[in-house]
Amino acid sequence: MATVAQRRASSPRDLTRVAERISFMYLERCTIHRDANAITAEDADGTTHIPSASIGTLLLGPGTRITHQAMSVLADSGAAVAWVGEQGVRYYAGGRSLNRSSALVEAQATRWANRRARLDVARAMYQLRFPDEDPSGLNRQELLGHEGRRLRECYREQAERTGVPWRGRHYVPGDFTAGDAPNQAVTAAAQCMYGVSHAVVAALGCATGLGFVHSGHELSFVLDVADLYKTEIGIPVAFDVAAEGDQDIGSRTRRALRDRINKSRLLDRCVDDIKMLLLPSGTQSTALEGDDVVTLQTDRGLALPAGRNYADEVTW
Repeated sequence: MATVAQRRASSPRDLTRVAERISFMYLERCTIHRDANAITAEDADGTTHIPSASIGTLLLGPGTRITHQAMSVLADSGAAVAWVGEQGVRYYAGGRSLNRSSALVEAQATRWANRRARLDVARAMYQLRFPDEDPSGLNRQELLGHEGRRLRECYREQAERTGVPWRGRHYVPGDFTAGDAPNQAVTAAAQCMYGVSHAVVAALGCATGLGFVHSGHELSFVLDVADLYKTEIGIPVAFDVAAEGDQDIGSRTRRALRDRINKSRLLDRCVDDIKMLLLPSGTQSTALEGDDVVTLQTDRGLALPAGRNYADEVTW
């Protein structure tokens, strides 16, 4: 019998297509082992076998333990692994990218490095959030001003809809209880959205620090992505929870947002939106399904096969 180290690593052509995978699977309070090319989740109720190649991202919640061999088969299957909080609402750490191609992170770096392209992406992000406006002629200062105005309108509209008194956004870093009930709910919702977007960005292999709206922080791009859904999902859910009472605001907000995220298939939307923002038109559908190929760069923009010696070749 071959040992794990002797097994041939799967190529992308051996793996289940991304579009046919489970977008994510959440496990908690269990021990995860390997059985052939599957993983097993063992708890007090028994053992469940899960085909590793069918998983997009495995979310490991509280109380999970995972073996080295289980991580090995998940990596070979191209599955991303993320350590998260209860019910997947906080992102703590991640293991490798689901994407074997560097197309997304290269496209992100290319667009980020060009100031005009970076502004174009920021405008596209604004239009995703507020499709009734055309930001094509706005500079960065104007984008920030328009965003601030729309956020104020959102807070006011949600307060009127739910009947929750709103006295403005007040948040003290490190002191969750400093704000009133609606502010606590908005803070809890924001943290959850950051965790979800961080998990998606990490699974796609993008650079978390190369933001197009936010800057100067290791999670700038994560904050960019999370903000895409703030006025549509995060803030309305927060006000719904605050309208029900001010007890256990944090936990109730996380549970309500979890249900809304599952119902709206937000992870799928995040993937599609990131690809749309970063990749050239017409290439989004295949960006996560390319061959596992390493090439060499040249001065003329050509991609040459790796593994060859080009000392005597000058034709390119």
